Amino acid sequence: QLVESGGGSVQAGDSLTLSCSGSEYFISMYCMAWIRQAPGKKREEVAHIAPEGDTTYADSVKGRFTISKDKDKKTMYLQMTDLEPEDTAMYYCAADFRCWSSPDAYDNWGQGTQVTVSS
Repeated sequence: QLVESGGGSVQAGDSLTLSCSGSEYFISMYCMAWIRQAPGKKREEVAHIAPEGDTTYADSVKGRFTISKDKDKKTMYLQMTDLEPEDTAMYYCAADFRCWSSPDAYDNWGQGTQVTVSS
């Protein structure tokens, strides 16, 4: 089970940190990803972190977002800085045994947390 938290409504330029709590198995053994979907748009993988800790980011968030995980707390994070209105979306935590290039390929999903950025 994956449970996201930390979403909210902020102003452009603000920062926000999302959390995803999961099982020890997910956090330690699986590829964990943050995936977002804005109304009327396709899902977009924002970032993922491999079991060994390697990270990958979408070009649109490089330099602004940081993905990390804490195995002891069984939690994955997404630190978001310098938020833009274009970052407005529902953010989902996802996990699978490998990292996928397609955001739709992940098998395990949380319920999502809404991030709204106003200008």
